[in-house]
Amino acid sequence: MADPERGPPAKPRPTNYNYNSNQYYVGTSETQWTSWLIPMFVVANVVVFIVAMSINNCPKHNLGFDDKCVAKFLGRFSFEPLSENPLFGPSSDTLEKLGALKWFKVVHGHQGWRLFTCMWLHAGVIHLLANMLSLVFIGIRLEQQFGFVRVGIIYLLSGFGGSILSALFIQNNISVGASGALFGLLGAMLSELITNWSIYTNKAAALLTLIVIIAINLAVGILPHVDNFAHIGGFLSGFLLGFIFLLRPQFGWIESRNLPANARVKSKHKPYQYVLVLVASALLIAGLTTGLVLLFKGDNLNKHCSWCHYLSCVPTSKWKCGN
Repeated sequence: MADPERGPPAKPRPTNYNYNSNQYYVGTSETQWTSWLIPMFVVANVVVFIVAMSINNCPKHNLGFDDKCVAKFLGRFSFEPLSENPLFGPSSDTLEKLGALKWFKVVHGHQGWRLFTCMWLHAGVIHLLANMLSLVFIGIRLEQQFGFVRVGIIYLLSGFGGSILSALFIQNNISVGASGALFGLLGAMLSELITNWSIYTNKAAALLTLIVIIAINLAVGILPHVDNFAHIGGFLSGFLLGFIFLLRPQFGWIESRNLPANARVKSKHKPYQYVLVLVASALLIAGLTTGLVLLFKGDNLNKHCSWCHYLSCVPTSKWKCGN
């Protein structure tokens, strides 16, 4: 899931609140930022994938498979045989070498950096395109409204939280992808709606729309070979971070600053928003700390929760689930 504050400050310009649809908001004058961090994240993910494919060099290293490399005209950038990787990407060995999340290496190899590096790697072109399209769709709007610092922190910490939960449950396979960070942005969107409830119109419609989107995305995670624990961990982290970083001024506060000096100015935020900040901060710190302690102790949470594996894969007559 890099210093999010590094880089030139974007120039703000006045605008109105505009989330997914103007019908959900009460118009309020506020700053809108130019989005540059999310496009940079997209570029970084694409560059890392190209580098991974170059290092993978399927024609040179594909000696143990009867199948041939896919798209051999790409040379060293050609894809692994579909029997090895159906997503049109590098081998699992290449991903592991470049920083994929692997429980044994994190715990016993003291390679905690994999909790961050795994979110910049992708298993294939299909995986990369799906995540980057989602990142553009979700992230740019959030960055325009809340700025690169807050969105960058949410993205990176959510990816980190997703990696922790993934490593606590999935310990025999590698895990890669930006999905945990993306689910963190979805979680932050939900908590942003809750904590800024008073400035919304059509509250039920906005809430229902978000819940349906989140539920559909989490439901996809019960398919095999999808790391839904990273999704869940990222979502929970982002949900708490949204309460901390995505507060909006209550309706009328900006206008009240232009009142005469002796006039009573509204408080910028409502009391319940401050309470949510404190509760979310405590839960986030406790959750990440507990997760890290359990992880580096080598704990396997499947031993303490016999049904939790169904959160990541539900076996059917069409497929089976492993770790």
